[in-house]
Amino acid sequence: MRKRLMQRFLSHAVTLSVAVSTMLMPAIPVMAAAETAPVTSNSGTFVAPRTGANVNAPDAALPYEKDENKKLLPGEPAEPAAGTWGYDLKTGIFTHPKQTPDNEGPQPFNGSLPYLDQNQYIKNMKVEAFYPNVAGYGHSWQTSFDLDGRRYLYDYETNQYNLFDITDPKNAKLIKTKWFDSKVEHQFGPFNVKYNKTLDKNIAVQCYEVPRYGKITNKYENPAEVKAIKDFQMLRGFRIYEVNGPNWTDWKVLSETPLDGSVYTKGTVQQGSGCQDIPVYSGDKYLFVAGAPDDTYSNTEYKTYLYSGAQLAYDISDPTKPVKLSTWSVPGQRKGEEADYNKNPRAGNKTSWMGSRMPLFIPKTVEQGGKYGYAAMGGLGFYIVDITDPANMKTVSHLDMPMAFTGTEGDNIDVSKIETTGMVYFSGYPLSDDCHEPYKEIYAIDVRDPLNPKIANMMPRPTPPKDAPFTDFCQRRGSFGPKRSGYAAIQPGTPSQQYMPYSFYNAGVQIFDLKDTSKPTIAGYFVPKMSGEVTGEDGTKYMSDQSDPVHGTFVEWDRNLVWVFSGHGMYVLSTSLLGDPVMTMPKASLQVNSKAKVTLESQPFTKGGATLVPIRSVFESLGYTFEWDPSMKMVTARKEGSTIQLHVGNKEAFVNGDKKEMKVEPVNMGGHVYIPLQFIESATGTKSTWNQEQKTIMMSTI
Repeated sequence: MRKRLMQRFLSHAVTLSVAVSTMLMPAIPVMAAAETAPVTSNSGTFVAPRTGANVNAPDAALPYEKDENKKLLPGEPAEPAAGTWGYDLKTGIFTHPKQTPDNEGPQPFNGSLPYLDQNQYIKNMKVEAFYPNVAGYGHSWQTSFDLDGRRYLYDYETNQYNLFDITDPKNAKLIKTKWFDSKVEHQFGPFNVKYNKTLDKNIAVQCYEVPRYGKITNKYENPAEVKAIKDFQMLRGFRIYEVNGPNWTDWKVLSETPLDGSVYTKGTVQQGSGCQDIPVYSGDKYLFVAGAPDDTYSNTEYKTYLYSGAQLAYDISDPTKPVKLSTWSVPGQRKGEEADYNKNPRAGNKTSWMGSRMPLFIPKTVEQGGKYGYAAMGGLGFYIVDITDPANMKTVSHLDMPMAFTGTEGDNIDVSKIETTGMVYFSGYPLSDDCHEPYKEIYAIDVRDPLNPKIANMMPRPTPPKDAPFTDFCQRRGSFGPKRSGYAAIQPGTPSQQYMPYSFYNAGVQIFDLKDTSKPTIAGYFVPKMSGEVTGEDGTKYMSDQSDPVHGTFVEWDRNLVWVFSGHGMYVLSTSLLGDPVMTMPKASLQVNSKAKVTLESQPFTKGGATLVPIRSVFESLGYTFEWDPSMKMVTARKEGSTIQLHVGNKEAFVNGDKKEMKVEPVNMGGHVYIPLQFIESATGTKSTWNQEQKTIMMSTI
């Protein structure tokens, strides 16, 4: 199914609201049940009165005009028989179809709301801020990173990005909006920014994949569209950048790597799909990406996609010369492997996505001793992969998952709780409106025995509060079901071992409580209104798409904040489940030898290829006295006959009278003096590293 950029928006003009912070978005009160309870008419037709916030609610979009010439393809599932699915007016329960063909647009049933619910529902969460900025209608990626003591967030699609400074989440600043003209510019793509300790630089890896929609409508019936995709000129792989500032336009390209192993030059045609979704890179040696490396990876059912993605590992010790180490795939993905492919009961259904959509989910990096990656391979199922030697990735075990097509059956795996619970959480996501497909469960998979993974249970299905004007989220219009739990590769801090936020389309964001892994519950949620005013690229104002009201979440674990990305803007939320929100940059720490960590007065940052750290905390932890002469802008540190002197703004320093030169000059920011960590090492005889993920300086005097 191709979710359109916009469905049928209201024809009347609307006015875009102004961004607000904590007070900008007062919670819309939930309507009382006595005033809004849906009723059934004498004819057995569902009726939902418009009251409260819904008095002037926009009408829900109409179904698309039926194409009388459209016929099912051989093997494609038929529409479900009447009476086998739908909403029970007496019980208030919706029964999903067991399977459906690829479908598009609104699919209302007797029980659907005729309007777009304008109520907001919230439990154990608080709206801290709202920003009416949207990048992507139905989908967007997020990437965040810290630079020069500030935190940045990208919200983006392949044709646009919005760049924000979110250092103060209640007063986020939109720095840049960029649209990409595909006629003259290369498309944008999902990316990951990490600090590379060896290079002492921030490195970005960005993936590029062939278009999934727009250029192809049905590969089974349109050979010209297939040829257009295969002939499409673009980088089908990834770029590596040196991050010289927050804005992507300022970054320096270090390398361009097609997955098919060819040498990239503009205007050349490569094989395969390119690189899917946000790459997995920790800042060390290895990079993991997903995608079809050549055209032989083509056994998949999906009508608008030609490829079956595999998993690839690269050595990027030298980011200017990435080296492919190995490709891991499932038997049946490639041409010539049809005998294996046809063993899958989905083979021939012209509907299922077969192969990767995202790279391996890796809870512990290879460099840190990690052994396993976990793969969601669409209709091909769940796999555990041995990544101990990235040059020789091997299958450890496989688990077939229950069939649930149409829709995406295997997309996301949350591995953030594996170290404490032995569980990972596997899900697909819906592609149809109005629940016109099987429900997409979130499966808890017990992987404590890597050779024998097994489904332990499923997450509870979200249900509306009793005072909502509907009894099942399928009635609320749009899509209902899990999307993703955020992108682990880019979410800062250490994830909670008890709570798991999950974006859920028309059910907003749901927070699952996993304290008792055998009986998961829903501990909190935020469900925004179904639609709002949006401004397009040309300044036109319209109502947001109803099909994907909430399509993403981003969790700042180190600040106890949950960002929710809706079709009408971005919400910033706190929750008592995670703890008090932190509205400033999170504190960093220093650990000398094996002593207890000391909290630094401010956070280190990178500049000019050097890591700058707050000097007072570091010197005092090493036993030095610290003196600051504001008139001279001079620091003097002393310890047992050793004297170190330096000036803010001057690269020259003196250690016991000997002149030394620092890589970059010391700076004074916010009342704190920062100097290069490398200079501290040479001046004090210590060895140290800055752990960007843990926000900790690890220092050894031995």
